[in-house]
Amino acid sequence: MNFREFEHAGWEKLPQRYHQAFGCLTTQTIEPLLDAVGAKRGIRLLDVASGPGYVAAAAAARGADVIGVDFARSMVSEARRRYPNVTFKEGDAEELPFPDASFDAVTMSFGLMHLGGPERAIAEAQRVLRRGGRFGFTVWASPEQARGFAIVFAAIQKHGDVNVPIPAGPPFFRFSDAAESKRVLRDAGFTDPEAKTVQQVWRLGARTALWEFMTGSTVRTAALLQAQTPQALEAIRAEVIDSSGDELPMPAVLAYARKN
Repeated sequence: MNFREFEHAGWEKLPQRYHQAFGCLTTQTIEPLLDAVGAKRGIRLLDVASGPGYVAAAAAARGADVIGVDFARSMVSEARRRYPNVTFKEGDAEELPFPDASFDAVTMSFGLMHLGGPERAIAEAQRVLRRGGRFGFTVWASPEQARGFAIVFAAIQKHGDVNVPIPAGPPFFRFSDAAESKRVLRDAGFTDPEAKTVQQVWRLGARTALWEFMTGSTVRTAALLQAQTPQALEAIRAEVIDSSGDELPMPAVLAYARKN
């Protein structure tokens, strides 16, 4: 199984669990993301890797003409169920099913790190944008800042093996580096790239929630955990639960730029 197949198979299983675990967290960056691309009435906006439809629905609420696209059929179905007045379609971020210069804005919320070819997806966003259009994306900040990831990865390093055999993909935190995000946007032909940190708080409500969410509502992190030995997994679980809390800082990096 290659990386794309691995991610696709994982996300087809997760619509409800993703919403329960991450819905209250990832939605905290929606307004800054929409502000960055100028989402408003009269703007035609494409939301790529739209998942349960949060960003697309928020853009539609601003009066934008919106289409959401996701490669997982179950995510598209979930988005349509939640937001029946918004258009959602199946489609690949690396090969968007739309003509050149057909949107005023393109967004991608926490999707870029799940793609095998992130540069290709950014090039596709540039292709479907009209001149002067804006592209914006959000990704997790580095584990040093995003405490939930720091806790899990530290426990794996202490008790398990970080080199277990799962399908290889691009570095998960590559775009947490603001300079790297801006460089890739420039290389794709965008101008005036900007990147900034957006603070978020993960309100977990129970010490066991971080463990339950990471094992049951993610793809790459869950696979890394599931590949541990039973003894290591139990030690990791105990460490994660012991190190967690009711709330954790989980900031995001928001990067955006304009097409000439």
